[in-house]
Amino acid sequence: MTDVAAPLPAVRIAIPWRPQPSRLEAFDRVVEWYRRNLPGVPLVTVDTDEETFVLAACRNAAMSEAAFDEVVVIGDADTIPERDPLLAAIRTAAVSDRVQLPYDEYRWLGRTGTADYVTGVPPEDCRVEQVVHTACSGVYVATPRVWASHGGQDEGFRGWGFEDAAWFEAHSTLLGGPPQRHPGRVYALHHAAAPREGERFQANVDRMGRYRAAAGDTRAMRLLVAQPVDELDRAS
Repeated sequence: MTDVAAPLPAVRIAIPWRPQPSRLEAFDRVVEWYRRNLPGVPLVTVDTDEETFVLAACRNAAMSEAAFDEVVVIGDADTIPERDPLLAAIRTAAVSDRVQLPYDEYRWLGRTGTADYVTGVPPEDCRVEQVVHTACSGVYVATPRVWASHGGQDEGFRGWGFEDAAWFEAHSTLLGGPPQRHPGRVYALHHAAAPREGERFQANVDRMGRYRAAAGDTRAMRLLVAQPVDELDRAS
């Protein structure tokens, strides 16, 4: 059992972020939460020079900017964790060979629940539009060493979706099991949704199919994550 009162290892918080009007309120609330609950822990935002915002690329960049065995909390700009599970994940990540997820319940608050939170309702008491127990996004906790050991996230996923599910398959196959979860919840705040249709979305669907096909096959997955993004794009 992790001692949540023990001193923290070297740790930083990284939030992938490119300003968008509908996301500003959520971003401000997330940053405020981290500042209040982890005072003194460095917090940075991360973007890349890609014309399109590529979440996987930002997460990989966040890891590449940290020391090899420094713990990095990669938090989405709309997602608030709970303090004790996050502290447990940070301490475990310092010594673990798997990525840590500081939750086993993902709550999407939606418009109504987010309105509750903004008015001061504790997140656990806010109205919820959807609960997911198999989510694998929102907040990741790991060292760059562990992140690199299974290829990080695939930067070929553009626009909405699937980079997290593909990463989960790669992690589970290459590291001998899924990320380690800690009992707790994360709370996703409302913002305008990204498009989930069109040519780019279909390309992501097709790309995800390759990860599903390689799941459980260490050799096939190792070859897949090692393939340059442009080559995989041509093969899609």
